[in-house]
Amino acid sequence: MAGYLTTHVLDTARGVPAEGLKIELFHIEGEQRMHLKTLVTNDDGRTDEPILPSGRFATGTYELVFHAGSYLDASGTPPEHPRFLDVIPIRFGMSKASHYHVPLLLSPYGYSTYRGS
Repeated sequence: MAGYLTTHVLDTARGVPAEGLKIELFHIEGEQRMHLKTLVTNDDGRTDEPILPSGRFATGTYELVFHAGSYLDASGTPPEHPRFLDVIPIRFGMSKASHYHVPLLLSPYGYSTYRGS
């Protein structure tokens, strides 16, 4: 089985998928943080393609950066400056060739993540 990485972002405050949320993927090696890809969620809160497809999959440490503040601004969430949640980095490891799913449950004042399926 080839490994790959996906996500799903849900806006739990509004009860809808988080459409239009920018996500960046970084590969972490020691002190180096290398940008691999930038994607935006579709109307289902997912990316149109795997964040890291099987052809580019490698084990190691990665970071997904969710640009929550920009999404909250665009979704009509009442503004505040600075936003309580603006940029949400989630650093995680992928140790074997498998499907890694890193979802984000988002509200203006909290978030949750887990390894999904």
